[in-house]
Amino acid sequence: MELIKNISTAEQPYLFTRHVHFLNFSRFGGDQPVYINIIRDPVNRFLSNYFFRRFGDWRGEQNHMIRTPSMRQEERYLDINVCILENYPECSNPRLFYIIPYFCGQHPRCREPGEWALERAKLNVNENFLLVGILEELEDVLLLLERFLPHYFKDVLSIYKNPEHRKLGNLTVTVKKTIPSPEAIQILYQRMRYEYEFYYYVKEQFHLLKRKFGLKSHIRKPRPRPEFFIPSPLETEEPIDDEEEDDDKWLEDIYKR
Repeated sequence: MELIKNISTAEQPYLFTRHVHFLNFSRFGGDQPVYINIIRDPVNRFLSNYFFRRFGDWRGEQNHMIRTPSMRQEERYLDINVCILENYPECSNPRLFYIIPYFCGQHPRCREPGEWALERAKLNVNENFLLVGILEELEDVLLLLERFLPHYFKDVLSIYKNPEHRKLGNLTVTVKKTIPSPEAIQILYQRMRYEYEFYYYVKEQFHLLKRKFGLKSHIRKPRPRPEFFIPSPLETEEPIDDEEEDDDKWLEDIYKR
């Protein structure tokens, strides 16, 4: 209630950016804000977090020591393959069930890996988010944000491509990151089964949205997917013509949700 009050009474325009699990403002009598988010490949997210907690980024050599001062040296230098293959807590569920809970919401079951949390997360994406983008296609995310919310994101792509911004962005790259063995990655895939089903669902919706607004997809070749996943959605390579529905009216309908 305190968070809802703080956000609802803030002077407009207002952009709140924090790690917050989805909160339904309307359930508590508040006006629902416009939700946006960006997710990334689950394994890449996990690896980035694993090494960032240990070694930080290029902004400062001691950055990681500030974040994890109590981490023992043997833990800090624990080989990623050992962590995965020997089933250390940091490399097994529920630690790997990370993305879905943010979209699922506040219910305790949202923290439990399974179909219930997955389906609730998908429902919230469809009903409560203006846009959920894919980090691997960030420039397209920025183009859509500028289209949907120009008051907040005007010229955002130009800002993103500015050399000074890129220089700052490069400083946040995680250092000492290594790639696990194929066997370890396969185990991560299995442990992140629901995360990947959600990721590919969001990716499919994002590509449909890009097609609607005439954006071409420039997709890197994806890594092989395990057999247990649902088939990949078709990648969007060419824009489509849709004369049946006006784009601006479609956007207005989104805002009315």
